[in-house]
Amino acid sequence: MKISKEEYLKNPCGLLSIPYWKEQSLTLPDNMKILNDREYKDFYKKEYNEKLFFRLIHNLKTINKINLSDNYTIETININTQLEDVVDVINNCYADIGVNLSEVKEWTKKLVFDNNLWVYIKEIQNNKIAALGIAELDKELKEGMLEWIQVLPYYQGKGLGRAIVNELLNRMREKASFVTVSGEVDNQTNPEALYRKCGFTGNDVWHIMTKK
Repeated sequence: MKISKEEYLKNPCGLLSIPYWKEQSLTLPDNMKILNDREYKDFYKKEYNEKLFFRLIHNLKTINKINLSDNYTIETININTQLEDVVDVINNCYADIGVNLSEVKEWTKKLVFDNNLWVYIKEIQNNKIAALGIAELDKELKEGMLEWIQVLPYYQGKGLGRAIVNELLNRMREKASFVTVSGEVDNQTNPEALYRKCGFTGNDVWHIMTKK
């Protein structure tokens, strides 16, 4: 049974594994289950393969300062000329995830699309994109959502991930009441640590299970 907007807003990360707007059109396949850790039982391991995802929230009351060296600048993505760059960055950051230009163009047609929430960090000296951030905005619920936060491997460890996240939080401050984010618990890059450093909180873990 679908939950109401009012219920969701009381506990976004604890009631749904995904943002409310996505859940409205989601039809879960018969071979899948999604459970919060508080509802999970060990016997599910016999029947299902699973992945664990954290879900965190930011109240936008305190946003960390953006610290970038003079060699970098943060700019807004031009969706008319730079979508191929978006594809390249995402595909160069993952071994097991790939997107194409058609998919990325479809993202710009969603009701939650906001071009001001598509940003990148450019290395000025080489005029190259070093990091990318894409967020979405549910204008009705005033929920901001971090969707893609990528730093190209060569530029990792320089604080660019934190800069992108904090820039997006600042851009959403006047538009959203809260921001959510999720990610895989066992991801080797440990994105959860990045988000917590940027002020996200919460302890909700979701089991995404597929029948063996």
